[in-house]
Amino acid sequence: MTKYANLGKYLQQQQNSFVRMTFREVEGVIGCTLPRSSRYPAWWSNNPSNNVMTKVWLDAGFKTEQVDISGRKLVFRRVGPQQPSTQGLSPQQDARVLSAQTKASMRDQLHQVTAKTMDTSVQVDTPTAALLFHPAYGAMKGLVQIAPGVDLTEPADPNWGKVYE
Repeated sequence: MTKYANLGKYLQQQQNSFVRMTFREVEGVIGCTLPRSSRYPAWWSNNPSNNVMTKVWLDAGFKTEQVDISGRKLVFRRVGPQQPSTQGLSPQQDARVLSAQTKASMRDQLHQVTAKTMDTSVQVDTPTAALLFHPAYGAMKGLVQIAPGVDLTEPADPNWGKVYE
């Protein structure tokens, strides 16, 4: 158990999608002062290999946003369900376990989305779609129209096949 584990527990107990905190409140939750490196925006990035505390908030299902170093405040945003702890495993085992869990979770969500989208009257909920598709997915839908009577399998140049005759 790391000294930052209390932050993960605190975030998991929150009901809101956004948790606004000052650095002093974070220190109160973890029970110690933040390291000097927390004065730099990179320390608050959501890269799981960044530092131990980053892994805690990611495992709790949150990401940091709106980090204000000079104002000493930030926002934790809920991005998904809590990931099962893999503490005590080697980095290779940890990656395999999380990868398998992520793949299974994504596969389940894909089946749910596929089932929902089979019925065109049902809209896919945004959080699920955001997990599965790139933000630009479907952005061009309806912009390209094919004129009636056009055969897309027909060569564009009628003489295309006659180059050797």
